[in-house]
Amino acid sequence: MAMTTEAREAPTVTANPVLGSMNDLLTDPLGTYERARRDHGDVVRFRAGPPGLRADIYAVFSAEGAQQVLAGQAANFRKDNVFYEELRGSIGNGLLTSQDETYLRQRRLVQPLFTRRRVDGYAGQVAAEGTALAREWRERDGGVVELVAEMHRFALRMVGRILFGTDMEKAFDVVERTLPPLQAYSLKRGLSPVKPPRSWPTPANRRAARLQGELFALCDEIIASRRGGGGGVDDLASRRGGGGGVDDLASRRGGGGTSDDLASLLVHARNAEDGSLDADELREQVLIFLVAGHETTATALAFALHLLARHPDEQRRVQEEVDEVLGGGRVPTAADMAALPRLTRVVKEAMRLYPSAPVIGRRAVGDASIDGVRIPAGADVIVCPWVTHRHPAYWAEPERFDPDRFLAEAEAGRPRYAWFPFGGGPRACIGQHFSMLESVLGMAVLLRDFTFEDVEAGEVPVGAEVTLRARGAARVRISSRG
Repeated sequence: MAMTTEAREAPTVTANPVLGSMNDLLTDPLGTYERARRDHGDVVRFRAGPPGLRADIYAVFSAEGAQQVLAGQAANFRKDNVFYEELRGSIGNGLLTSQDETYLRQRRLVQPLFTRRRVDGYAGQVAAEGTALAREWRERDGGVVELVAEMHRFALRMVGRILFGTDMEKAFDVVERTLPPLQAYSLKRGLSPVKPPRSWPTPANRRAARLQGELFALCDEIIASRRGGGGGVDDLASRRGGGGGVDDLASRRGGGGTSDDLASLLVHARNAEDGSLDADELREQVLIFLVAGHETTATALAFALHLLARHPDEQRRVQEEVDEVLGGGRVPTAADMAALPRLTRVVKEAMRLYPSAPVIGRRAVGDASIDGVRIPAGADVIVCPWVTHRHPAYWAEPERFDPDRFLAEAEAGRPRYAWFPFGGGPRACIGQHFSMLESVLGMAVLLRDFTFEDVEAGEVPVGAEVTLRARGAARVRISSRG
């Protein structure tokens, strides 16, 4: 969209005279963005860094502005900004970070794995993982579990089982130990006015290289196992004593040969249009899906269950719905998604309050006007689900947990981008249906078998790196329902 003569300048957020907003954006980005919207409006400018080295960052908080950036003017707002550049350096140029022909080629290769029909076929594996977790939790009946760690482990198991055809239990510690500090390193470099080359042996660079090496080694191991048709990879269901009546993945595929999981598809992908992926490309794709494939689901599950633990009346209503659909302990299927509307609304409300991607970055190619505010060519631009999801123009009492915000008639009265936890436009998350199926069916199994009681008596503090991170525990007491 061409800049118009009526476009006004963005208000600049008041900040430290020496470093601008840099420290605020590093230490409390979510609070900083919320205050900026409250004090200055829906499009603001941050200046980060010392005089002479400052970078301008434009933040867009309205639903209409987010739609312009991600969809209406998507060609003008690319993933060329400093944050994606740093993220590419940390986790590679996979589907999340790539652009242009590289992105289109990668998306063509993985799209068949995420059609609605294919994703619906994963329901059995989701149910098997939920059944396995419920079996483990029964030994802790009446005990306390910490939902953030538990749901990250659970979601990683599902990703490993479905996307990689392998047991990810041993990968959990690697991912949880390496990913958060790599995200923090990337964000800090993105905001820093002076960045030493990654090749320089500074303490921060050496530590980041070591963490990256651990993640790369994990991905190489997954790829090596799929090149051999699954040989050498522990089978999840057999290790856990069966899948609770759900077919084991390996046996369903005939036990060998070329599997149809993501890793195998990428390893064996080859066609006239796209060729094949080299070793670096394979590793980067596996790493992107390893990271992005579990974090959205883990965040939604952890906070949805914690919110239900804090709102027992809503929990009871959801369990009544689950009991009606899964009476007698039946294993859920994809067809049950439509019969669980209240549970689906709970998941959506958890994603509203705790979006796993609280900030989404772009760079303006040319001059533009967003919400009547001038965005100059070359500017770094962010849209902020965390703030838009709490915007009082779209959400009454925005901090209150209310799943009925997602009744059909309520959704019809809001702008499309008042809620966008999966991004939007041509770069919307390819796995959003996959994440919703995992979240709804996984929660259905757990709510069928357990009641959750809050033991924290308060909200879980959170912060933002590249993704939303809990800064405290989300402990609940679990009790078997019989």
